[in-house]
Amino acid sequence: MEQEEKKLEPIFSVSEYINLINEGLKQFAAKIIGEISEVDFGPTGNIYFYLKDEKDQSILKCMMYKNKYDIYGIELKEGLKIIAEGRPNLHKFYSFAFIAEVIEYSGEGILKKEYEKLKKKLAEEGLFEKERKRPIPAYPQKIGVITSLKGAVIADFSNNLGRFGFKVKIIDSRVEGQAAVADLLLSIRTFKKQDIEALVIMRGGGSLESMMAFNNELLVREVANFPVPVIAAIGHHKDVTLMALAADLAVDTPSIAATTLTESWKQATLFLERYERNIISNYEEALDNTHDLINQAVETIREYSDSIFNRYKEIENRLRMSLRNFQNALLNAKINLRNSVIKSFSGFKTLLFRVTKQLEYAEKSVNSHNPERQLMLGYSIARCNGRIIRTVKNTRIGDSIDVQVTDGKINSEVKNINKINKNKNG
Repeated sequence: MEQEEKKLEPIFSVSEYINLINEGLKQFAAKIIGEISEVDFGPTGNIYFYLKDEKDQSILKCMMYKNKYDIYGIELKEGLKIIAEGRPNLHKFYSFAFIAEVIEYSGEGILKKEYEKLKKKLAEEGLFEKERKRPIPAYPQKIGVITSLKGAVIADFSNNLGRFGFKVKIIDSRVEGQAAVADLLLSIRTFKKQDIEALVIMRGGGSLESMMAFNNELLVREVANFPVPVIAAIGHHKDVTLMALAADLAVDTPSIAATTLTESWKQATLFLERYERNIISNYEEALDNTHDLINQAVETIREYSDSIFNRYKEIENRLRMSLRNFQNALLNAKINLRNSVIKSFSGFKTLLFRVTKQLEYAEKSVNSHNPERQLMLGYSIARCNGRIIRTVKNTRIGDSIDVQVTDGKINSEVKNINKINKNKNG
C-alpha cells in the first residue's frame, strides 16, 4: 500500500512548480504601504525597488512594468512613502518579487503637495483657460458616458435626462482611487473613436484619496484634448479635481450634467409650446374675425336678399298688372278686331255692291260705246297704214286703206280725195 501511495504522488518540474505557486499566490493580492529604497530602472524601462517597513525595517522586493509606471505620473525615489497595489510573483529566473500594478502617494500632505504642483504646471500650459472651453452643443442626441454602473450615479443621470431621443453610450469604468486611472484612460480613448456629440465623466463625492485618479496628468490631458466637449460631473470637494478644471464644463452632480444636456431641448419645447399657443391664439383670433366677417356677410346677403325679394315682388306685381292690362288690351283688340272684321265685311259688301253696280254701269257704257256695236248699226272703220282715218289728211291718193265692217275687212285704194267745206254755221 505504501508503494502504491508513493506512485500516486506527483512530481513537478521547476517551471511547473513555479506556475503552481504563482497560481496560489494570486489570492494574496493586496495593497502595501512602505517607504521606497534602492530604486533601479532596468534596460527595458521596468522599475525595480524595495518597500521598507518604518516599524521594523522589513523590506519587500517589488517590480513595476514601464507601461504601468508611465500611467500614474509618480516619480519613485528613495524616501518616498507610497501605497503599492498588486500581487506576489515567483519569477522563473529572478526569484520572488511583489508585482506592483498601481502606485499612489501615501498621506494627505503629499497628495495635496503633488496636486498643487501638477495644477500649477498644467495651468502654466493654459489647459485650464476659459478660451479653451467649448460650449456644449445645442440639441445634442449622441452622448457618451463614463461612470461606474454599480452606484446610484447613473440612475440620477438617467432620471434627469428626460425623453428627448438621446442615444446614450455608456462605458462601465472604475472611478474610485488610483486604480481607476487605467480604466478611465481606456474608456476615454475608446470614446475618441465613437460618434458622439458630448462626453460625460461622472462619479459621486469622496475623499482626496478616492478622487486621486481624476488628478492624473495623462487623464487630464486626454480630457483637455478630447475631440468633443467634455462635462465633468464629479462629486463636490473643496479641492476641485484637475480633470474638472480641464473639462469644458464642470458640475457638482450627474443630475446637473443631465439637466445641462436637456436645457436646449427644454427651451426648444417651451419655444414650440409658446409658438403653438401663439398659433392657436392667432387662429382663434382669425376665426373670430372670420366669424364676424361671415356674420356681416350673412347680414349683408340677408339685406340684399330682402331687397331682391322685395324688388322681385314689386316686379312680379307689375308683371301681373302688365299681364292683366295685356289681357284686357288683347281682349279689347280681339273685340275691336272682331268689330273691325264685321265692319270690314259689311263695308266690303257695300263696296262690292257699289263696285258691282259701277262695273255694270261701265259695262253698259262700254257696250254703248263699243265700235263694233256701231259697225252693226251700219257704220265702218277705215284705217290707213294701221291708223284710223279721221280726216282726209290722213290719206293720200294711191294709199291702200282697210275698211272694217261688222263681218270683215274691205281692202281698197284711194282714187280721189274730196274735201268738204264747213261754213261757220254748220
